[in-house]
Amino acid sequence: MTYLDHGATSFPKPQKVRSAVQQAMLRCANPGRGGYPAAMEAEKVVYDCREVAAEFFGCLPEQVVFTFNCTHGLNIAIRSLVQPGGRVLVSGFEHNAVMRPLYALNARVEIAGRKLFDWEDTLKDFDRKLERGVDAVIVTHVSNVFGYILPVEQIAELCRMRQIPLVIDAAQSAGSLPLSMDLGAAFIAMPGHKGLLGPQGTGILLCGDPGKPLLFGGTGVASREKTMPQQTPERLEAGTLNVPGIAGLGAGIRHIRQEGRENIFRREHEQMLQCVRGLNKLGMRVFSGQHQAGTVSFIPGQDPEEAAQFLVSQGIAVRSGLHCAPLAHESAGTLETGTVRISFGHNASAAQTAGFLLAASKLPQF
Repeated sequence: MTYLDHGATSFPKPQKVRSAVQQAMLRCANPGRGGYPAAMEAEKVVYDCREVAAEFFGCLPEQVVFTFNCTHGLNIAIRSLVQPGGRVLVSGFEHNAVMRPLYALNARVEIAGRKLFDWEDTLKDFDRKLERGVDAVIVTHVSNVFGYILPVEQIAELCRMRQIPLVIDAAQSAGSLPLSMDLGAAFIAMPGHKGLLGPQGTGILLCGDPGKPLLFGGTGVASREKTMPQQTPERLEAGTLNVPGIAGLGAGIRHIRQEGRENIFRREHEQMLQCVRGLNKLGMRVFSGQHQAGTVSFIPGQDPEEAAQFLVSQGIAVRSGLHCAPLAHESAGTLETGTVRISFGHNASAAQTAGFLLAASKLPQF
């Protein structure tokens, strides 16, 4: 199988990640719940991952909160900053992991920047709408549908100028694009299982703000207290952590450091460009432009769902539909049809692209 669905999850995981998970299951008990060797080994595994993540993202270890996934982190961030009925500004390319928590709060949501691959329009729209005042800004770093890299550094500057808290959804950028708490964001949420190459069931929330607990329970510290601890990360980490997953996540981040984040992005970007050229030659409607990561969407000459199933029959794994991001499709004018999405990952290669384009050339046209 040629796997081109890294926007959903990285697959297969590097060997070091798989080995780290296995070793943790063999050697680790519950961190912070005992002074015996297996519990202490678990605590070491967790703190080692916290340290490597803090170094990778330019923050302190205590600002690294482990979550179940990016959605979990975004819910913490949103609930920490947005009151019911609050005013929020988002980009036109947000995932349901952002929009549904806002809808649940009956937030008053305004949308800025709905033109694909157009930084000038995006920044002008954000600048204009921020003047009206909002409680928070939430913006995806990279569109999971179209690979559009939004100008988060410039948006962060606009927010700092007005002292408006910013949440960054780094689901599609962590591990391949530069990302740091130096941006001044209140929160940056990311999955562990995508660009960071860790197991599913892991995530990281980088906290520039103390945050409000989403879950309440045991933390292994301050057990006499009736409330959650005041300090992060314990404040936001109720219950037993996914130690094997965190072990794999730490191994994934170390793998990226060894490979070089820039090298990973370069490979993904090169294959995305080659894919775009090939799809254009085949007469597909392709969504591409400046500021694009390793993801590309296209509309074939048939139903995208049927096209994806045909590609599966040819040994190519892609994703079709609305990709849990109807707002992004609405912005691009593809809400009625959806698209077929190809998303390259850390192991992107010319052979993958060639195999995909050969299969795509056989797509039935109606």
